[in-house]
Amino acid sequence: MTADASGKGNSVDWKLLYRKYGILLIFVAIMIISAILNPNFLEPANLLNILRQNSVIAIIACAQTILIVSGMIDLSAGFVLTLSGCLACGVMVNTGSVPLALGTGIIVGGACGWVNGFLVTRFGLQPFIATLAMANVASGITQVYTGGSAISKIGDLKYVGQGYLGLVPLPIVIMLLIVVLTWVIMKYTRFGLYIYAIGGNEKATVASGIPVNRAKRRIFGLSGLFVGLAGVVLMARLNSGQPSVGAGYEFDAITAAIVGGTSFNGGVGNVFGTLIGALIVGMINNILNLMNVSTQYQLIIKGVLIAAAVIIDLRTKSSRT
Repeated sequence: MTADASGKGNSVDWKLLYRKYGILLIFVAIMIISAILNPNFLEPANLLNILRQNSVIAIIACAQTILIVSGMIDLSAGFVLTLSGCLACGVMVNTGSVPLALGTGIIVGGACGWVNGFLVTRFGLQPFIATLAMANVASGITQVYTGGSAISKIGDLKYVGQGYLGLVPLPIVIMLLIVVLTWVIMKYTRFGLYIYAIGGNEKATVASGIPVNRAKRRIFGLSGLFVGLAGVVLMARLNSGQPSVGAGYEFDAITAAIVGGTSFNGGVGNVFGTLIGALIVGMINNILNLMNVSTQYQLIIKGVLIAAAVIIDLRTKSSRT
């Protein structure tokens, strides 16, 4: 009996090992595959380009991380991203003011997020339903505003997506600032404590006197601000307001958060894991494009990836309880 206990005590907890280091191992493995498929993959210029291309996904993934950790989700992010970016481009064309255009995009995103939170807390809608409704509303407003055509001649706004801070592309700088800001909020503020508490055990959080509904509205509002900023960065990088470009970004962002270790059950998540998850998603996209995999099959592969990440999360959670 003693030998059995000793043997069991010395056995490797593979699930715990995966939770701690799995994301890094996957990241390294995909980097190796990418380097094999593309000999220039590890060149500094190419790595910076990959970071720039995936900065928008990473910013939205930060927004999704906040929501998923708190037990919620946002299916409207891609459409709100498009609406915010197109409105910012429109303001830029009409006023020529970069700060006003940037502020418009961010505020529109935050307003859409707050409305999502209001629908969830005031009317008791599930986040899935509330954000699905917002996705349709945002898409409709975008089509009405743009008439289905791109908004061009955005002037200096393009530098938000194409400019540099020294040698580093500005979208990467913005992405890193959002990652650090999210980390500080979640780790060092009372609001961050509320985020984890609501996702971990909402009933206990309510019983402890925390204003859960107000916190949820703020969580949705903050995530919306991030999405609005991402919309401006994306349209600036494209040098025009594209009315149909954002659809699907929400799923890449959700995938990044889940793959990065954020529990779909809420209460668990790390924004740095999300950043690595976003880079993994970006590199997978790059690999699939290099292999000439069609968009339809790419969606299937991403769906399988989300399902696998959630299943692993559930199995890991059950092993701890």
